[in-house]
Amino acid sequence: MRRDERGAVTAELAMALPLLLGVTVGLVWLLSVGAAQVRTVDAAREAARALARGDDVGAAVSAGEQVVPPGGRVTVATAGDRVVATARAEVDGPGGLFGFLPSVTVRAEAVALAEDDP
Repeated sequence: MRRDERGAVTAELAMALPLLLGVTVGLVWLLSVGAAQVRTVDAAREAARALARGDDVGAAVSAGEQVVPPGGRVTVATAGDRVVATARAEVDGPGGLFGFLPSVTVRAEAVALAEDDP
C-alpha cells in the first residue's frame, strides 16, 4: 500500500456515517407515519362498528379515541342507514436536524350499515 492512501477508508467512513444516520432517521420516521395511519384506520373502523351496532354517539367516539394516535380526533355521522366515522391525527417530524420536515396528517374514513334491532 502506498503511503498517500493510508487513512482513506477512515475518511470515507467519516463522510458516509452522517448520511447513513440521516437515512436511518428518515426511515424510522416513515415507519412511525405508517403505524399512525394503521391506527387511524383502526380507530375509524371501531367507531363505525360501534355506531352501527346501536351504541350511542359518545360510546362510538370513545371506542375510536381509544385506538387513534395521541392527539387524534374521531367524528361520527349518520346518513340514512349508513354510519360514517372519520379519524384524523398529526404525526410530528423527527425533530433535531430534521426539524425542517413538516408534520404529516393521517386520515381515515369508515362506512358501515346500521344493524337492524332483532
